Amino acid sequence: MMLGLLLLLQVLSSCLWLGHSEVVPSFASCPQFFYEGTFPNDVLHPDNPAWICQRFSNSYRYATLYDRRRRIPVYSAYIYKPGSGKRPHTWWFVEPQLINKNNLKDMERESVLINQHKFTLDQIKDSQAVLDDYNKMTGLDRGHLSPNGHQDGRESKTATFTLTNIVPQDSNLNAGQWNVYEAKTMAKMSNGCTTTYVITGAVPGNSYVADGRINRPSHIWSAACCVVGTQPKKAWGVIAENNKDKVENLSLGDLEARLSTLYRGRTVTLFNNTCPRK
Repeated sequence: MMLGLLLLLQVLSSCLWLGHSEVVPSFASCPQFFYEGTFPNDVLHPDNPAWICQRFSNSYRYATLYDRRRRIPVYSAYIYKPGSGKRPHTWWFVEPQLINKNNLKDMERESVLINQHKFTLDQIKDSQAVLDDYNKMTGLDRGHLSPNGHQDGRESKTATFTLTNIVPQDSNLNAGQWNVYEAKTMAKMSNGCTTTYVITGAVPGNSYVADGRINRPSHIWSAACCVVGTQPKKAWGVIAENNKDKVENLSLGDLEARLSTLYRGRTVTLFNNTCPRK
């Protein structure tokens, strides 16, 4: 009896400790980035996932489902709020909460974690991508899932420059048609929307880069649900193969169907069922 009570107390204390971290088994701390708090279904979940409420300067900026094994995000969810201003800085962040048990809630630079918090580079590399991985890549860019151009304010823009929000994206696609979609098509499609909820993701591919550490996605995709007042009025999606400078414009329903095929026939749903599929 006493042994059972001690085990129960250990489990409870572990759960209480986890409550201090922003990397937890759900987006319960940041549901505001999903329409009606409805998350994509678990078909997209990788084998070793991390749910990250992306936090910078003591505030949540967007949400990311991260694949620890492939060291890429599965998707990032955010509210489209384009604002003025250019890239706010020249550095990149990593996620200390993916490393091991610690109380660092905000994303941080590798150098700060190593020099000030005494982590080793190998400890950081074990659970996520690092700058050296992307510096080794050729023909691939650091492709944002939540782009800084879709955020308003310096701090929200800054928060997009974390490697947990980045995938190896074909350089021509990133600078070409994907950039057209992010900068022009999104602005046109979201015109008149009170709130535009966005989920942008990457389909894991069959190849790896950076000495086999980082998965190269086969496809990059994005979906949006436009709310006017309190009602969703339209939705749309796009998808691109990650080796061609071409973006396909789709309905939300067609994008979900395409993703369902890419995820071996398992039905993918991205948004609350009130967002129009046609």
